[in-house]
Amino acid sequence: MHVSILGTRGIPSRHGGFETFAQDLALFLTARNHDVTVYCQDEDGDAADDMWQGVHRVFIQSKTHPMGTIAFDWASTRRASRSKGVILTLGYNTGVLNLLYRLRGVPSVMNMDGIEWKREKWSLPQRTWLWLNEWAGARAANHLIADHPEIATHLQRHTSARKITVIPYGADALTSASIEPMHANHLTPKAYDLLIARPEPENSIVEIVRAYSVRRRHVPLVVLGNYAPETNQYHRRVLDMAGPDVRFLGSIYDREIVRSLRFYARAYVHGHRVGGTNPSLVESMAAGNAIIAHDNRFTRWVAGDGARFFKDSDDLAALLATLEADPDQFTLMETESRKRHAELFTQEKVLSAYENVLMRFCRA
Repeated sequence: MHVSILGTRGIPSRHGGFETFAQDLALFLTARNHDVTVYCQDEDGDAADDMWQGVHRVFIQSKTHPMGTIAFDWASTRRASRSKGVILTLGYNTGVLNLLYRLRGVPSVMNMDGIEWKREKWSLPQRTWLWLNEWAGARAANHLIADHPEIATHLQRHTSARKITVIPYGADALTSASIEPMHANHLTPKAYDLLIARPEPENSIVEIVRAYSVRRRHVPLVVLGNYAPETNQYHRRVLDMAGPDVRFLGSIYDREIVRSLRFYARAYVHGHRVGGTNPSLVESMAAGNAIIAHDNRFTRWVAGDGARFFKDSDDLAALLATLEADPDQFTLMETESRKRHAELFTQEKVLSAYENVLMRFCRA
């Protein structure tokens, strides 16, 4: 089977969840003797197509701003539409382009991601564009993958339930990690909580930081993410809100460092309010983190009954006080996280499910 993977900036992963997933799936399929091509964004224009760990990488020059990304997606789609096999597109941000596959008879599968057009960061024209692409992508693709049952239900407003398969994100169980990266950041095992998220309103960063800052805490909150207070008002608000127990480490894309920080954390705090199955949440469950998460229909299904949930900043502050008064709860929550991960989110289950769907639609 030949698979072309589009919709990410490329591999190896240096940006976020979709790039990490594209890398993991490409290497998994290659190890199972499938031919895989990943389309990669080349901002400098000096990269040549090559083989990376058995994966064919196609580089297309484009800038990383929104219009540059659309141009990259269009160029990738045109080239992929002349290839054999099956197309896998990660995300529907330019879903309308998949009409070209229909016109040329190339089978395509699309991961529909979360409900992107509901995110607060987008303007009305941007939300309209995203909604139109959700509508077009759901109709143009031969089959849809929803990463969460609630996303599958949402997509049924556009297409038949028979056209949708639910496959969440997965992660390998993390049972050990180097302690050096944690020590390098002056942290102590099980004596800090961790937050990894883009600093955007729908990720509840302000609410979480406020809850950790209303009074001194027994452990600090360690925050990973790129903050630019000079140009972003929300970023500045988060930083102004932070008390002495909140530590910002910036963006860290080195997977071994992130694995270390996850593995030794007392708890993982997850504030996402929009979207389906969040990869970072799954990875924290795989690391055996106690999960403290925003209470919504998406996160409750992923984290399961072993997690603790909050609605707002005051709710989280009260929850932290309860847990700090009975720290044995963290041990029980860790056990439940590993159990939930093993039930639904192992990498083998998830990547094998993708392979099965792609093989159903591959024609070469």
